[in-house]
Amino acid sequence: MLWTTLIAVIVIALFFDFTNGFHDSANAIATAVSTRALSPRVAVLMSAVLNFVGAFYAVKVAATIAKGIVNQDQLGGVNGLKIILAGLIGAIVWNLATWYLGLPSSSSHALIGGMLGSVICALGLHSNVKGKSQSVVQWHGLYEKVLAPSLLAPLLAIPTAFALMYILLWIIRKRSPQRTNHVFRRLQPLSSAFVAFLHGTNDAQKTMGIMAMALVSAGHLDPNFNRPPIWVIAGAASAMAFGTYAGGWRIIRTLGTRIAKLDPPRGVAAETACASLLWVTQHFGFPVSTTHTISGAVLGSGAAGSRFSAVRWGVAGNIVIAWLITIPCAALVGAGVQLLTRLPGGVFFALGVAAVAAALALYARAQHLATGNVSETEATLSVAAREVA
Repeated sequence: MLWTTLIAVIVIALFFDFTNGFHDSANAIATAVSTRALSPRVAVLMSAVLNFVGAFYAVKVAATIAKGIVNQDQLGGVNGLKIILAGLIGAIVWNLATWYLGLPSSSSHALIGGMLGSVICALGLHSNVKGKSQSVVQWHGLYEKVLAPSLLAPLLAIPTAFALMYILLWIIRKRSPQRTNHVFRRLQPLSSAFVAFLHGTNDAQKTMGIMAMALVSAGHLDPNFNRPPIWVIAGAASAMAFGTYAGGWRIIRTLGTRIAKLDPPRGVAAETACASLLWVTQHFGFPVSTTHTISGAVLGSGAAGSRFSAVRWGVAGNIVIAWLITIPCAALVGAGVQLLTRLPGGVFFALGVAAVAAALALYARAQHLATGNVSETEATLSVAAREVA
């Protein structure tokens, strides 16, 4: 039973990483596609490759997820693996729901919410270990390493992109818009590539951390590990890359055209601001939301230069609402799945939930393709690009 549950957790973790990839593919490429700096297919392929490479670069975020959120002493054996499995499925269901709605919510927050809901539902807030009462959730680590950085990153992205855009506006003030757009359209693939690479150093690490947590629970990895096994890194990197290549066209449209109409200089400013913040956070091992960060940067660069009216604040408000409800909603789903795992054959019931969610997502995507909505999305992005050219 231990091996069966461990394999189920690993498979579901990789599937979550896949959904994370297509859910977050817009983070690096939406602005580049919307300004015609890159074609959609080339942009997705570039992002997939750089996400894969970035996953091998650093592992501090993986260690934070594995050790800094839930008390690992509480998650031993089969019961611990069931808790991890339920948390993952909670995150997957919420990821697929927000993908279908086209909302750029945070996969990171979905994962954290799913895990919190599952572990609290299973163990409560405190549990006895070796005769001592211990907190199930490491609240101090959760606040300092996850929640605070995740809140600060998008808040800092707005003024950072705003200030950077003002600097660029001063530099290009005497140059023709056509010439300026041509130059920055050539620069934008570089800034997009930087964001894609750093997305790999951040988001792929979260799944590595969950897989490492499962291996520790099963007794196959030292709790004080410094680096996950190479097969864990390669598996998470591959799942993220394939998911990114699958693409998230609905979210690409939201980030690329519906928050603000971006010209190439504003796209470069947004991506450079986002990448700079992600570079700092991955250095300290903070698992921040790349979705939140790039959304804040798009708002900042879009509003610079007396263009507050160019920002669609209603769409931005909907995104903020998605940010706020992701953790509690994913937690509720994770708790519900954890209750399922308590039933006889509960692991298979939980896997059934994941299978149904995946089937519905595939059906929705098939309908999306059959009705020509992907082409429509690409056309929408091209129209937006012509408007800012």
